[in-house]
Amino acid sequence: MPRGDKSSYTDKQKRKAEHIEEGYEERGVGKDEAERRAWATVNKESGGGNKSGSGRGHKESDASSRKGGRKGGAAAANRSAADRSAAAKKGWETRRRKAG
Repeated sequence: MPRGDKSSYTDKQKRKAEHIEEGYEERGVGKDEAERRAWATVNKESGGGNKSGSGRGHKESDASSRKGGRKGGAAAANRSAADRSAAAKKGWETRRRKAG
């Protein structure tokens, strides 16, 4: 299988990578870098491609997602209320523009 071929990934893994990629792009990471990071996260959490079949699955771990959430929460706690509010307003405007 050539490098970069995503045929051995489940639909769930593909959706997960897409969701993670969108999150990175919303935070200003470039498209290619966001995609690379997203697939690295999926690979780390699920152990790579996981096509269905008897005995072919791997146990998934969400440890890296939880770690990211904790780090983000700690970073937000160190910022002023005005900074957090400004970031929230910016995020809201970005999501509204995408939807409309």
